[in-house]
Amino acid sequence: MGIIERIKEIEAEMARTQKNKATEYHLGQLKAKIAKLRTQLLEPPKGSSGGGDGFEVTKYGHGRVALIGFPSVGKSTLLTMLTGTHSEAASYEFTTLTCIPGVIRYNDTKIQLLDLPGIIEGASEGKGRGRQVIAVAKSSDLVLMVLDASKSEGHRQILTKELEAVGLRLNKRPPQIYFKKKKTGGISFNTTAPLTRIDEKLCYQILHEYKIHNAEVLFREDATVDDFIDVIEGNRKYIKCVYVYNKIDVVGIDDVDRLARQPNSIVISCNLKASSIISLNLDRLLARMWEEMGLVRVYTKPQGQQPDFDEPFVLSSDRGGCTVEDFCNHVHKTLVKDMKYALVWGTSARHYPQHCGLSHRLEDEDVVQIVKKKEREEGGRGRFKTHSNAPARIADREKKAPLKQ
Repeated sequence: MGIIERIKEIEAEMARTQKNKATEYHLGQLKAKIAKLRTQLLEPPKGSSGGGDGFEVTKYGHGRVALIGFPSVGKSTLLTMLTGTHSEAASYEFTTLTCIPGVIRYNDTKIQLLDLPGIIEGASEGKGRGRQVIAVAKSSDLVLMVLDASKSEGHRQILTKELEAVGLRLNKRPPQIYFKKKKTGGISFNTTAPLTRIDEKLCYQILHEYKIHNAEVLFREDATVDDFIDVIEGNRKYIKCVYVYNKIDVVGIDDVDRLARQPNSIVISCNLKASSIISLNLDRLLARMWEEMGLVRVYTKPQGQQPDFDEPFVLSSDRGGCTVEDFCNHVHKTLVKDMKYALVWGTSARHYPQHCGLSHRLEDEDVVQIVKKKEREEGGRGRFKTHSNAPARIADREKKAPLKQ
């Protein structure tokens, strides 16, 4: 029996099992088995050279956004309108067969936008090059899930299920669970918060399913069984996602209002031939992308000169951090050791300018001036010298000329 058949068999057993207090331990073990099998499904087959026919492209710009959705929902048209890059669009499905990159220039930054082929149900099992598409999505900073507003709401659940099956967690934060394997000592279980959805016995059973008999576990929040399994696997990717409903020009105003009020959702239309981009709601889409990615522009100010507002340094919490230390490493790796303090102007400063250290967190459009340490002369100067420059031996010293009579 193959891995896919075993997964389907376990899912059928979970569907038959009633959910109550007596069966929660059995369901927890079944969830752990499914997670192990899905991890094996993503691994390359044994004996392969490792190289595949993927379509990964080189990272470019200050952020990466991936377009994911079913075929013929308007991903290629959206890429063309936002970036100007031509991506073939037609009335038949699977027009795009490879990854087509484009660049969005917005707020003095460059954001890479990737048009990926449409995925279908069963993409997590390898159908329709689904694995290659999802692999590119894992390397992105933001996912735009493009949906057809005229289709049923089930498409959103299907795509979310396919992405979660391969380890992508949309709009979630990592669980506050500390887990570390040990060589000896057994399993140490502790918690700092009351647990209502999992207990110590269930954690022991899940760890034994993974053949882990020596580990340290600490729960800092009321987590679920799925959260604990994700921490054990250690290969989950937590990424932000915006649900983009396209083709709103073919549905009623009540449906548009209902879709726009859903969390993490935005409505657009790429088919309207409007003279202004505002009527298409693409400006709101760009603003939402900027907000979700959390990019921070930092301008530099040389000492005694005006700030340089032409080329900002772009920082991000997902790519290194947004502190003064991260800014120094972005400029040059040796600047952290030479820095004495930083002068900051902007919304992150309490007064202008504010003397800040390495741990100060910068905000968008801050101006930073780095003040370096002064190089001290060894031994001091003048009468404060700690040693003489004369030779150590008296015989080597220069003799003064005798005084004239």
